[in-house]
Amino acid sequence: MTTGTDSSAAPPATLNLWKAGLRSVPAEVWTRTGLRTLILADNDLPSVPPAIARLRNLHTLDLGHNALTRLPEQIGDLTGLTRCLYLHDNRLTELPATLGRLNRLGYLNIGENPLGRLPDSLGAMTGLHELRAQHAALTGLPTSLGRLAGLRELWLRGNQLTGLPATVSGLHALRELELRENALPEIPDALRGLPRLRRLDLRGNKLHDVPHWLADLPALEKLDLRWNSVDHDAAPLRALRERGCVVLA
Repeated sequence: MTTGTDSSAAPPATLNLWKAGLRSVPAEVWTRTGLRTLILADNDLPSVPPAIARLRNLHTLDLGHNALTRLPEQIGDLTGLTRCLYLHDNRLTELPATLGRLNRLGYLNIGENPLGRLPDSLGAMTGLHELRAQHAALTGLPTSLGRLAGLRELWLRGNQLTGLPATVSGLHALRELELRENALPEIPDALRGLPRLRRLDLRGNKLHDVPHWLADLPALEKLDLRWNSVDHDAAPLRALRERGCVVLA
């Protein structure tokens, strides 16, 4: 029988530095090449060095709630990221095109950043099932978004969108779409091709009319049109209510 600490034991696969008061990442972190989860959230990090590319075994990376103004292109080398990448609540004005290399990533949160636009390479992230880009100052979306055939949830609250690209009709797995608090003058025609859409949140836009095809969305269970100037008793809304869809208008 042996006692004491086993010096041959593998180092922990998770490193949690949440709220550690960091202004830079300790150099020792980049030597932990076996890490699977790295949490650096709620610090005061202004940047992440290219050395992050060494952590190729990561499946989860949390950089949320920091002061990041840019990301290194080497973040695209983290091709082992399969679960989550949190980048929300930073000061990012752009995302590197290399993000598109993360084609096995399932969850991406880039909300609460003054981005303005998303890179075309987003469409290469074909493993995404949930994308959160709330309050990101977006005025449009890349047409490549329609290539995310496995996307199930898309959260776009509090942007400046006036429309959606026609390619959105290719998001056949989409179940939940939040477009609350944008500047949409009409319900985008691209949504009529979404056979699995269950919840559609359009609160606080500039809508006046309800298209007839809305009642034909076969899976729609909840439609929220509050804080728009729509006719509460429009025929498509009556049809939706009659089949059991919850309609808030």
